[in-house]
Amino acid sequence: MPSKPKSTKKLKMKTSFLSTIKPNNKSKRSAGLVKSALGIFAMICVVSCKVGEEYTRPDFGDDVSSEFYTGEEEDETLSVDSLNTNDVNNDTIPMSEIPWKDYITDETLQTLIDTALVNNIDLQKAMKNMEIGMEELAQSKANFLPSINARPADYRREYYSENYNNYGSNRARRNHGENPPTSFYTERLEYSAALQANWELDVWGKLRWQKEAARAQFMKSKEFKKAVQTSLISEVAATYFNLVMLKSQIEVAEKNYALSDSTLNIVQLQYDAGESTSLAIQQTKSQKLKAKTLIPQLERQYVIMENKLNRLLGRSPRPIEIDTDFEQIEFQKRYTSGVPLELIKNRPDVAMSEYELITANADAGVANALRYPSLSIGASAGLNSFQLEEFLDPVSSGFALLNGAIFQPIFNNRKLKTNYNIALSQKEIAQLDFKDDLITAIADVSNSLAKMEKLKEEYAIAQERIEVTQKGLKDAGMLFRGGYANYLEVITAQSDALESELNLINIKNQLLIANVELYRSLGGGWQ
Repeated sequence: MPSKPKSTKKLKMKTSFLSTIKPNNKSKRSAGLVKSALGIFAMICVVSCKVGEEYTRPDFGDDVSSEFYTGEEEDETLSVDSLNTNDVNNDTIPMSEIPWKDYITDETLQTLIDTALVNNIDLQKAMKNMEIGMEELAQSKANFLPSINARPADYRREYYSENYNNYGSNRARRNHGENPPTSFYTERLEYSAALQANWELDVWGKLRWQKEAARAQFMKSKEFKKAVQTSLISEVAATYFNLVMLKSQIEVAEKNYALSDSTLNIVQLQYDAGESTSLAIQQTKSQKLKAKTLIPQLERQYVIMENKLNRLLGRSPRPIEIDTDFEQIEFQKRYTSGVPLELIKNRPDVAMSEYELITANADAGVANALRYPSLSIGASAGLNSFQLEEFLDPVSSGFALLNGAIFQPIFNNRKLKTNYNIALSQKEIAQLDFKDDLITAIADVSNSLAKMEKLKEEYAIAQERIEVTQKGLKDAGMLFRGGYANYLEVITAQSDALESELNLINIKNQLLIANVELYRSLGGGWQ
């Protein structure tokens, strides 16, 4: 009898020992499965880095020039020393890097540009588009985080009658057996509150490429704002110079009209003395009226230009006070134009084109990632009860769910492949657009440089011509008064002098605008 309890004790000890061994084996297997799953997930993450192609700026080789072409052998430094008395020395500063207030020194024009930068409607719209791009970029970053939704309170009550076709369900039979009530009755009563979360793992980089596309679009909106600002400064300056030019031309026209009136008085005196004919009076009077007609023409153009400037300033038409003397406006000193490839970082429109290429590259990455399985994880937790008094008891009413899903497209794989091929073609189109925009920008600068050089030559000739015509006008007046020249010679000299003065003012205005256009074409004005 004593030995029986002893064997029983050994058996219990053995059983207890075996029972402690089995859980350890299960835990080891579970740990192995977890490690395998983590290993597979790590391999997927490594492979995912290969989906899509990182953006690199294309090399266009000899198709994109390394220097600007102006039709002449010259260095890249723009020189307008002969037309400028400014002592500023910025020979080594690329023009595109100069802040616009250092490049445009006219104080009246600076005030107008400051007003335009605050009130211009197009610039305000560009800033709003930039804000939209910033919001979209923030959203693309938030896509990496789980989405969490709350259902704080949900109440559900279902009413049925005897002949409702759902009575055959197990729930209805469980609640009412074979004899359901004949009138409306409560079939289901539910109180619930839940918190749900869903997270899509960026296994193949889809979300990363979406973020890259959103970032490129945001940067494009910033460059668009810069482009609007650069264009606005250029347009305000050009309109301002046109106003000053018209004001100066009106003064010249009024002076010429007064001179024509003086000539008519002399011809009238000669006619009264019998030294000239009525034809001389008629032709001189016609010349006077021609000079007078030019004044309202210029004044009309001035009002139109004034209204244009007001619109750029973001306000309704009104008079603009301009006290600037056109002859006192100076051209810019020597600045370097830089090299063509600098336009990529300087010119907003070229930068916008490159960001469009970056977006197309990211879209191709998204289209490629969509061809591979997507992995999402979901979870929810909350309270659910058909009794209100038990609803807030987490022990009797609580629930928690965890789920995961892998989605692999099969039958629509052809569609996804087509979308990917289209995205690649669109990327190639964007690259061609970028190349074309860069070549266009280089041509724009080259045209501006050539225009500057030829306008300088034209301006020098116009200065020489006005000296000749002014001397001719003076001599014609003296000879006419002395009786050695007739009225036709005086009229011709006056017309020639008027034309030369208006032409000189017009060429100087073109040269001033060309300075601003060169500054804009090099990408200056947004600093």
